[in-house]
Amino acid sequence: MNELTNVTTGEVRLGYVHLFKPYAAMQGQEEKYSCTILVPKTDTDTMARINAAIEAAKQRGISDKWGGVCPPIVPTPVYDGDGVRPSDGMAFGPECKGHWVFTASAKADYPPEIVDRMANPIINQSEVYSGMYGRVNVTFFPYAFGGKKGIGCGLGPVQKLRDGEALGGSAPTAAQAFGTPQPQTAAPQYVASAGAQNPAEAQAPWGQPAQAPWGQPAGGVNPLTGMPY
Repeated sequence: MNELTNVTTGEVRLGYVHLFKPYAAMQGQEEKYSCTILVPKTDTDTMARINAAIEAAKQRGISDKWGGVCPPIVPTPVYDGDGVRPSDGMAFGPECKGHWVFTASAKADYPPEIVDRMANPIINQSEVYSGMYGRVNVTFFPYAFGGKKGIGCGLGPVQKLRDGEALGGSAPTAAQAFGTPQPQTAAPQYVASAGAQNPAEAQAPWGQPAQAPWGQPAGGVNPLTGMPY
């Protein structure tokens, strides 16, 4: 590990999470483990270390990848969440406001470690979702392929710190889908009156409203690629 290009963030929010199974946004693309990382702009310490790591990656690119010359413009993976997406020029999603936004990925042969606050492995995959908060270890690296040169971001271990409101694309929990069960009360006992034509009519507590707790899951797109979650 190159310490100059490696960063462990402060608390960040995760989106577009694919940490247990590699994923490709489009058919034919290489499947990778990945997540979008939202760094609050108030976390100046994390961003200072990220910027330093990107600069170190550029120097490594000059010596190892780019033939001793730094390109006049070096594309980097970090974007301003208050700006527009590079994919289509549209504004980032509301969850990106006030954040720096970037995506980190790892090849299918290198699954990231996912741990909880106590550094214990997370086995229950439902505990890891888009919208949760955590810390992420990332490594910035230079690339040169297909005539393009720039800086990429590799995904390392991920630590979940706390829950957050799920972003679009996360499966709802049972409680979100079906609502919280209400205590059951005993149905009132009705005594058939002399005028009742059908004993069942006298015993049925008609007029109770039907409960419909099902909600529609929120939709959304990856703030970087503009592709649906």
